[in-house]
Amino acid sequence: MRVVLAALLVCLSLVSAVQAGDGLYELRVYTCEPGKLEALNSRFKNHTMRIFERHGIENVAYWTPVDESDERLIYLLKHKDADAAKASWDGFRNDPEWKEVAAKSREDHGKILAKAPEVTYMTEVDYSPEVVSPGSDRLYELRIYTTLEDRLDALNARFRDHTKKIFARHGLESYGYWTPTDERSQNTLVYVLDYDNAETAKAGWKAFGQDPEWQTARAASEADGKILAERPLSVYMKLTDYSPQSK
Repeated sequence: MRVVLAALLVCLSLVSAVQAGDGLYELRVYTCEPGKLEALNSRFKNHTMRIFERHGIENVAYWTPVDESDERLIYLLKHKDADAAKASWDGFRNDPEWKEVAAKSREDHGKILAKAPEVTYMTEVDYSPEVVSPGSDRLYELRIYTTLEDRLDALNARFRDHTKKIFARHGLESYGYWTPTDERSQNTLVYVLDYDNAETAKAGWKAFGQDPEWQTARAASEADGKILAERPLSVYMKLTDYSPQSK
């Protein structure tokens, strides 16, 4: 899944990040060694989230894929801006408690991550709903769209004027929409939908594809050519038991 930058590019992402809307979001994807997701979840639940908050990092949502063979943790953080994010991460990495936790985790479980964390800094687009703590009894879907050159504006216009409304008509609820702050800011839309359940999602997408308004809007938006450079990336997710949750 080409969702995010590797950790080696985090500093570059921060340098290029600009604040837009209400704060700077950070999407992080951790891919575990086989059988190590439970250990990672335990570390976040018992230590990491609390230490994040100590350094001004807001925990927004934590998910794992519905497909249990996919051993990833996908989570969303929020910062005031790029400078605050850098200061918070510096403080977190140097936190004595975190160093102890990380050392004990290595001693007990060995190597947990199969590769470096994937990181994307993002800002909300102007048509995103307010991003709040998600509901525990919902099904979520992370979707990533990559456009052809100079076609992101057309995609955003289609979502703003048509897609989001048609989604809601068919039970596809919009959780949040973002654009990365790095070099992908010109061709990438990241968004999350939520559903009552898997049956609602399946039926909703079928009805959406057949909706006359959607078919007309898509044709009009592509009158000057295709918008997407490749098939959208998608992963269905469930909330972890330690994620912040709405009332």
